[in-house]
Amino acid sequence: MAEKRNYGPKKDTKRGPKKENNGGKKYPSKVASKAVVKGNSRFAKKQEANADSKKSRCPYFKKCGACQMIDTPYDKQLRQKHAHVQELLEPYTRVASFVGMEEPEHYRCKVHAVFTHDKKGNPLSGIYREGTHEVVPIDSCLLEDKKADAIIASIRGMLKSFKIKTYDEDNGFGLLRHVLIRIGKHTGEIMVVLVTVSPIFPSKNNFVKALRKEHPEITTIVQNINDKQTSMVLGDREKPMYGPGFIYDICCGMKFKISPKSFYQVNPIQTEILYNTAIEMADLKGDEVALDCYSGVGTIGIIASPHVKEVISVELNKDAVKDAKLNAKINEVKNITFYENDATRFMQQMAESGDKVDLVFMDPPRSGSTPEFIESLRILGPKKVVYISCSPDSLARDLGIMTKKGFKVEKAVPVDMFPFTRSIETVCLLTKSS
Repeated sequence: MAEKRNYGPKKDTKRGPKKENNGGKKYPSKVASKAVVKGNSRFAKKQEANADSKKSRCPYFKKCGACQMIDTPYDKQLRQKHAHVQELLEPYTRVASFVGMEEPEHYRCKVHAVFTHDKKGNPLSGIYREGTHEVVPIDSCLLEDKKADAIIASIRGMLKSFKIKTYDEDNGFGLLRHVLIRIGKHTGEIMVVLVTVSPIFPSKNNFVKALRKEHPEITTIVQNINDKQTSMVLGDREKPMYGPGFIYDICCGMKFKISPKSFYQVNPIQTEILYNTAIEMADLKGDEVALDCYSGVGTIGIIASPHVKEVISVELNKDAVKDAKLNAKINEVKNITFYENDATRFMQQMAESGDKVDLVFMDPPRSGSTPEFIESLRILGPKKVVYISCSPDSLARDLGIMTKKGFKVEKAVPVDMFPFTRSIETVCLLTKSS
């Protein structure tokens, strides 16, 4: 077992994963900032120009707004995304070819549906129109797992016979607010989360029995209680209605527990490519001490554990840390230690203590990292940094800072985690300049 370091959490641990920001501070790289704005503008204009003036192949395209590139040929999407990343990262490195999908539809294994009703009280389900709280009724989506859509449709069809009212945001009446489906792509396990205003669920046992009769492949059903006037989907309380209340999936040969609130990538096929790319970039020899920052349920650290001497994992969200510890136990990983802490604060503590690591994996939120984190990274002085980014804009900004702190960008590989959308995931390798 790795030696436990004395980097405990502070009291202000209310924020969930992927929520860290720069504390309102401005970043020093004006060049990167200009590139970000320029890149965003050009990319958005290209997508607007590509919008099909004829009938879209998605009937919800004009109302929904989630799939900005649904009518753009897939190879053209990849070319445009690559051009966008290359434009932003050009000052630092040449971007490798985009890693796309062979079958880029129905890849989302986490599907969320908002439940509401029409003027006659008939139940409807769908998603919020982009930037609003207006629900767009949807029966099926080209990005979502077909089985998940079928389960949501079955639930919607069962509500009237069980006299279950959907929630009304205006007057606060009704019971069912949301349904969340999570699917283990490699295990086949399926979790259904019913988000309700009240813990009382009428005819609960009969409802579960009827739903499982329609879909016997469901392995667990969870009731989550959210009685607050909030934009958050899930509340703080939950209880299993059927099964254990969680599912498992396999990623890169490792088994992971997925709870209703767990952060787990929604595209399992590309996730394996993303993480394998990160591990390959690190070129591990087996004697490294690796630091896994913004670690979520411990995915990267656990996958890297067989290839290094020790893994130190830090994540702010306590539920994610709990799952991460269990995931390590499930996979019999003994050379990893988990800390519940803010990644920036943890890095500062390590730097102040004079500790050293050989390698840092960092997978920050969309807003990117912080100047304080990067300064602590400079002091720690790892030989390599593998940066997994879900926003090329914040990545370009952070690389601008990191290159001024003595790091060199060796390579960048973009992976298409979200086909038909503007979202881009990129893996970068940085080395410490001698």
